[in-house]
Amino acid sequence: MSRTRTALLAAMALVAGATGTAFAVDPGGADIAAVPCTVDYKIQNQWSTGFTAAVTVTNNSAAKSSWSLKWSYAGNQKVTSGWNAKLSQSGAAVTAANESYNAQLATGASVSFGFQGSYSGSNAIPGTFTLDGVTCNVDDGGNPGPTDPPGPGGPSNRVDNPYAGAKVYVNPEWSAKAAAEPGGSRVSSQPTGVWLDRITAINGANGGMGLRAHLDEALRQKGSGELVVQLVIYNLPGRDCAALASNGELGPTEIDRYKTQYIDPIKTILADSKYASLRIVTTVEIDSLPNLVTNTGSRPTATPQCDVMKANGNYVKGVGYALNKLGDVANVYNYVDAGHHGWIGWDDNFGASATLFKEAATAEGATVNDVHGFITNTANYSALKENNFTINDNVAGKSVRESKWVDWNRYTDEQSFAQGFRNQLVSAGFPSSIGMLIDTSRNGWGGSARPSGPGAQTSVDTYVDGGRYDRRIHVGNWCNQSGAGLGERPQAAPAAGIDAYVWMKPPGESDGASKEIANDEGKGFDRMCDPTYTGNPRNGNNLSGSLPDAPLSGHWFSAQFRQLMQNAYPPLS
Repeated sequence: MSRTRTALLAAMALVAGATGTAFAVDPGGADIAAVPCTVDYKIQNQWSTGFTAAVTVTNNSAAKSSWSLKWSYAGNQKVTSGWNAKLSQSGAAVTAANESYNAQLATGASVSFGFQGSYSGSNAIPGTFTLDGVTCNVDDGGNPGPTDPPGPGGPSNRVDNPYAGAKVYVNPEWSAKAAAEPGGSRVSSQPTGVWLDRITAINGANGGMGLRAHLDEALRQKGSGELVVQLVIYNLPGRDCAALASNGELGPTEIDRYKTQYIDPIKTILADSKYASLRIVTTVEIDSLPNLVTNTGSRPTATPQCDVMKANGNYVKGVGYALNKLGDVANVYNYVDAGHHGWIGWDDNFGASATLFKEAATAEGATVNDVHGFITNTANYSALKENNFTINDNVAGKSVRESKWVDWNRYTDEQSFAQGFRNQLVSAGFPSSIGMLIDTSRNGWGGSARPSGPGAQTSVDTYVDGGRYDRRIHVGNWCNQSGAGLGERPQAAPAAGIDAYVWMKPPGESDGASKEIANDEGKGFDRMCDPTYTGNPRNGNNLSGSLPDAPLSGHWFSAQFRQLMQNAYPPLS
C-alpha cells in the first residue's frame, strides 16, 4: 500500500496555485441574456475565526479578455489568501481580478476561484456582486435572474459540506462489538463507515445487515435533523493490487460484473426516494488508483498485478463508472480515495496522482463535478499532525527531509498533506469547492510512547525519531500496527479545506490475517500482516510491525481494539 523513496531526486517545486475551471452553459434565450452575469458564492468550511469560500462567475454578456468581480462585506470579514484570482481588499470592499491564465471569459462561460478569510461575529454572504461594473444576479428590472443558483428547495439539494450541521450514522453492528469490549462503551456511539466489500454485502453477507437495512436504520436515527451515512465502495476488479490481505472477489478483467452486479444495484438502492432525505457519503475504491502511480513499471515497488491493472485500465474505468452512476443520485456525495502522505507525498508521486485521479474522474461518462472531494489515510495510521518537527527544520547541517523517516517526502503528517494535495487537485482541474476527509480512526499514537517534545539534536534522525508521534517502524507499514491508538473523534469542518475527520475504518476490524487462513471471501495472506516478516521495498525491508494472532481482514480483532482504546489520543475519559 505504502511506498518508500528508492532514489534521490532533485527537489521539484510543488504547484500551490490552481488553474481556472470553465463550465460551458447555454446562454440562449432572451430571459438569460437579460441577466448579464451570475455569481455563486459558497462558504465551504467555517470555524470560530475563519472560513473558506468558493466563487463561480458566469458571463452572459459579450466575451471578455479580462474581468474584475467586486463585492462588499456587511461585517468585518477579511480575505487572507486566495487562488485562481488576484484578490485585494480595501475596508469592506473586495476585488477579485483574473489571472493571466483565466482572463478569457467567453459568452456563457464560467470561471471559479476560492479564498480563505477571517471573521468575527456574523459571516453573511454579500448581497451584491458586480462584474466589470455591471450588477450580477439581477435582470433588467432588478429582480433575481432565472439563472441564479438554486436555493435549498431547488433542483439540487447538495450542500457544500455534508457533515456540517448533521449527525453521522452509527452502525449498530460495529457499535455492539465495540460496546462488548471492556471500556468499549466510551466509543461505541461513534459513527463509522459501512464497507460494501463484496457483492453479497449489498444484501447482507453471512446474515449481517445489507445496504437497505443500514439506510432504514439511518432514517430511524435521523429523526427530524440531518444525517450523513458513510459507505465504502470497495470491490474493484483486481482490487488492491499491491497487497494480498484485502484482495477482492473480482478478477482483473471482470469490469462488466463490477458494473452490473455491484455498482448498478447500489445505485438502484441509493436512488430510492425513500432515502432522499439522507446525506449519503460514498468513499470510492480505497487503495486503488495510487497503486497505478507507485507500484508499476520499473520501480522497485512494482508488482505484476499492478502492471496488469494499469495496462487493462479497469481501475480507471471502474472508478469513473462508480462516480458517474452514483453521482447521478442527488443526495450522494462522492469522495475519492487519495492514499496518504506516506504513499503519494513525494515529488514524483504527488502531481502524477492528481493527474491520474482527473483521468478516472472523466472516464466512463463521469465528470469532475461528480466528485465532491477526496479522502486520505483511510484504514491507515499516519499521524494527523506532527507538532515536534516541521519539514523546514534543519538539524546538524541536514534537512528533516533527509531523515530516514521522512525520506525526502514533502509532508510529515496527514493534515498538511490533505490541504496541500487539495490545492494540487484543483490545479489538475477539479472544482475549487472540493473538500477533504481524513480518517483518524487509528492515528492517535497516544499512551506512554507518545513523545512530549522534539528528539535530541544529535542528528537529524535522532531529532525526528525522538519527536515523531507516529511510532511505526516505517511509514510503509500498514497492517494491524502495534502501538497504535484511536485518533481525533469524528467532527465536521475541523480545519481549512477539511470537510471532516471521520472513522471510515471501523476500529477493531482487522487489516488482514497474521497467518494463512482458508476462507471463501477472496482474501489472501499478506506477509505484511505477519509480525515476523522482515519486509520488502515498499517498507524499506523493515519488520512489518504487525500484531500477532490477527483474523481475516474485516473480522473483529479484540486485542487490536483494546490497544487502540489504551493508546487513544486525545485520551478516552
